[in-house]
Amino acid sequence: MLFKSLLLALCATAVNAVPSLQVNGTDFVNPDTGKKFQIVGIAYQPGGSAGYDPKTGKDPLSHADTCLRDAALMQVMGVNTIRVYNLDPDINHDDCASIFNAAGIYMIIDVNSPLVGEAITSYEPWTSYYAKYLNHTFAVVEAFSSYPNTLLFFSGNEVINDLPSAKDVPPYLRAVTRDIKNYIKNNIKRTIPVGYSAADVREVLWDTWNYMQCAENGKSNDMSRADIFALNSYSWCGPKATYESSTFKDLTDKFKDTSVPVFFSEYGCNKPQPRLWNETLAIYGDKMAPVFSGGVVYQWTQEDNNYGLVEIKDDTLTIMDDYNRLKARWAGLQWKTIQAQDPSNKKVSPPECESNLILEKGFDNNFTLPVPPPGAQKLIDDGIKPKPSGKIVKISDYNVKLTVKDASGKTLSGLKVVPLKDDEFNWSGKNEAETGNASSDNSTNSSGDNGKGGKSGDKDNAAGLTLPMTWAVALPLAAMMMFA
Repeated sequence: MLFKSLLLALCATAVNAVPSLQVNGTDFVNPDTGKKFQIVGIAYQPGGSAGYDPKTGKDPLSHADTCLRDAALMQVMGVNTIRVYNLDPDINHDDCASIFNAAGIYMIIDVNSPLVGEAITSYEPWTSYYAKYLNHTFAVVEAFSSYPNTLLFFSGNEVINDLPSAKDVPPYLRAVTRDIKNYIKNNIKRTIPVGYSAADVREVLWDTWNYMQCAENGKSNDMSRADIFALNSYSWCGPKATYESSTFKDLTDKFKDTSVPVFFSEYGCNKPQPRLWNETLAIYGDKMAPVFSGGVVYQWTQEDNNYGLVEIKDDTLTIMDDYNRLKARWAGLQWKTIQAQDPSNKKVSPPECESNLILEKGFDNNFTLPVPPPGAQKLIDDGIKPKPSGKIVKISDYNVKLTVKDASGKTLSGLKVVPLKDDEFNWSGKNEAETGNASSDNSTNSSGDNGKGGKSGDKDNAAGLTLPMTWAVALPLAAMMMFA
């Protein structure tokens, strides 16, 4: 199925925009060149899940100077996509969206948040599926749909993370995906893909993939099937890990049969240190690139979980060695060649949604989906009110104003976003600002050859979709009935 990301008539002032992309079969495709697009991404949620609080009127894409600083540093690395987990649809994101657009960087937007009433829960999901929740997800869609660099929406993140959560959640995930896709079809001026970001937990991964990609009665236009499937994978750990030992080969072999684009929505095992980013050579290499569409590194800012590329204290950003190692690794790749690969052009029919498609005992194999909750169908048909809206705006000054220090503590000067030409996206080398080098590239003695572990158990799940059951049952009845 072909999804056209049409550029909108934004305003009287001519503003350059990233090229519109299409989802063609199993690939993202640049229609101007006919070539496959590979995601080179960073997870962007400063402050982690705690950094989202609608009471403050701020979120990761609300402060222009911060976005300008971060976009410039990402542009130097070669980033072409950010993933943003928690956003307030009621505040203005025009400056930040426009800055990332000028830098040639797309946005992957999660529609959920860690707050009660803004996500489907992993346990007793029926308690969280109601019109007020859908109103929030539709508001996020409305707020970001007019930006040409909005690449896709995620309807969920790791909601299924073990067999107990797989018992009841799957039909609700497909229902939410259906509701968002129908909302876009009825109310949004361009078609934007809707996907799911899965936990790389092998006992549920393959059934989750098949449950989300299959089609009722074999019809590929089934509105409840995911347009994209992505996974958060931390199985490539340490300097001795290989394509085979990390199980990346197993992932590639299995996903060869996909009917939708597949990419890593998070990757970057952080134990043992340092992270050498050898997996990037595989992800964009000739074995994986025909199957995968790139990946998103976790994560931009240093938090308690120790996954950061940069550290921010007050308004001062300090570049970390992980940033420089990743920048150097990406700089060694031939991006003109990588982004000029032909798409597969495979016409893979999705599997039919049947109970025998699900293999793991305890994983829900029922494909009868819940109908939209009371009040939701009217929102889907007529749109929410009021509707948040965004637009690309002219940025008058691309120079970074906030303090940035390299890994040695030296303050950098002359850092800025380099606005790209119309229909151009970023890759390494388009912004040649000097940001320093890693203080040491020495590897540790630990093998890290761990095909399962790497996530270290403390990664801050910024999307926050695995909410405690007690939160769900504590939802006020009035909120649940507001749209009834």
